[in-house]
Amino acid sequence: MTFSPTRLSVARKRRRLTISRLAEMSGVSRQSLSVYSNGTKEPSLATLRTLANVLSVPVDFLTDADIEEIPEGAASFRARSKLTVAQRDGALSAGSVALLLSNWIDDRFRLPDPDIPTLPKLRPEEAAEVVRARWGLGNKPIDNMVHLLEAHGVRVFSLAEAFLDVDAFSIYWHSMPYVWLNTRKSGERGRFDAAHELGHLVLHSEDRKPSGPMEEDEANLFAAEFLMPRSSVVAARLGHANAQRILAAKARWKVSAMALTHRLHELHLTTDWEYRQACVQLSRLGYRSSEPGGIVRESSQVLQKVLQAVREEYGSITKLALDLSINPDELSEHVFGLAAVGIIGGSFCSEPVRPKLQLFDGLLNQSS
Repeated sequence: MTFSPTRLSVARKRRRLTISRLAEMSGVSRQSLSVYSNGTKEPSLATLRTLANVLSVPVDFLTDADIEEIPEGAASFRARSKLTVAQRDGALSAGSVALLLSNWIDDRFRLPDPDIPTLPKLRPEEAAEVVRARWGLGNKPIDNMVHLLEAHGVRVFSLAEAFLDVDAFSIYWHSMPYVWLNTRKSGERGRFDAAHELGHLVLHSEDRKPSGPMEEDEANLFAAEFLMPRSSVVAARLGHANAQRILAAKARWKVSAMALTHRLHELHLTTDWEYRQACVQLSRLGYRSSEPGGIVRESSQVLQKVLQAVREEYGSITKLALDLSINPDELSEHVFGLAAVGIIGGSFCSEPVRPKLQLFDGLLNQSS
């Protein structure tokens, strides 16, 4: 049994703990923790058990093979400036655990290869048009953003509950695109987050790293054009639309009322005064902070089918958690809201999913 310093780091940051705070909670001195973290000394089995208990991981997690930590500069975060270092590092460490799950899936199932064009020199709206054309979407509304991303090789996971202050983030990791979504938000906002992160993958790969407000604005412009193409919105004849017309029209593109309101103003289909009036009316109706009567959150075809296949073969999803050296509730965190899996009495259950797993014939057609 060999201790892994990188896993201790991931587990600690995953719980948003500094070394000093972990020392207080575990009774293990800060000096000892520093020595363990730099790999110059291994903790005893008794100390490992203490640390594992505080960090809510099995002892096996701390003694499994070293894992790569996602560096801060590799990821694009929505509203990065609003995040503390602990929030950002914690989300990235949770992401490192999700990568273990992703590798497990890729080793056993055939998933679509990545098909994300890199267009760092195009304007965001132009890039969105190119991606739509390449994927054969035309100007029609997108039925399901999560399915569409998966069909083109993006691995999609849920942000753990401890990081609900994070909207979403994305990375390229060993040439594979990944997106993490906050699945506790409304379905409409989740779709925009997914399109926003696709914008980062398309616009800010290679030498253009997402690092500030300008990149966030570009990803927003990409998402708006990708979900609500200019020609489609103009053809809908929504010029000078008030709040009631906006609420009636938003279902066509499956976007939030505020997103459509902003898009109409962006395309000069409403005046400044009309835009402000619509925002005030929608805010009074509760549409600024939520989406009353909104759509159901989009789910993952990949995770749904993989988990069902595992359950059918082993009788329990717990087998997968054991293979990853994580607790079942940790596994649930990374698929929450994306697959119909819950925890009852410490074990997993899943709603039946049909047809039986066939990864992934027909997936591209279903998703686009």
